[in-house]
Amino acid sequence: MKLYHSPTSPYVRKVMVTLDLTGQSGEVELIPGSGTPLAPNDATIAHNPLGKIPCLIGDDGAAIFDSRVICRYLDHRANSGAKAGLYPDGDALFPVLTAEALADGIIDAVLLTAYEWRLRPEEFRYQPWVDGQAAKVERALAALEQTDLVLSGPMNAARIAAGCALGYVDFRLADLGWRDRCPKLAAWYAAFAETPAMKATVPVG
Repeated sequence: MKLYHSPTSPYVRKVMVTLDLTGQSGEVELIPGSGTPLAPNDATIAHNPLGKIPCLIGDDGAAIFDSRVICRYLDHRANSGAKAGLYPDGDALFPVLTAEALADGIIDAVLLTAYEWRLRPEEFRYQPWVDGQAAKVERALAALEQTDLVLSGPMNAARIAAGCALGYVDFRLADLGWRDRCPKLAAWYAAFAETPAMKATVPVG
């Protein structure tokens, strides 16, 4: 397999953690694929018309994206189709998918904030937009504070997504101060961030 990759992308980090936890890290070749909406990466676009990473080239040569689809594929692949690892079977699947989407929404909001700072000329930056994204993050963090399947129980895709989202909040919004408002989530993340898969994928750059 090949993975179009960036060491700063929290979506890529989700995939890298999933690869580690499913024992597949040694089966993937990492290919630089980072870009922005203003300067997309041509190599990534060749496989994903949206120009977004992560983009996985699977065993059959077909492109698979986005991170939620890739993580689901990797779980399926690791379990020989059993789908009983990071994504549970039956009705238990849907709370995991929903919590994963909530965590990904945090990443989305932080990324949009970062784009506002990094890509938009200063004279055109719109503070109410930034404030609106921060409000999304705060609401989602408050919801994760009450999400038991993230805070306890067996490993699942929602927990991976939440860990990567919190890491990205710390990376891009270091002064948000979310830990005081979400003590249970902060305690869980402090332990999860020390796991080998998370420590090996800390964003840099």
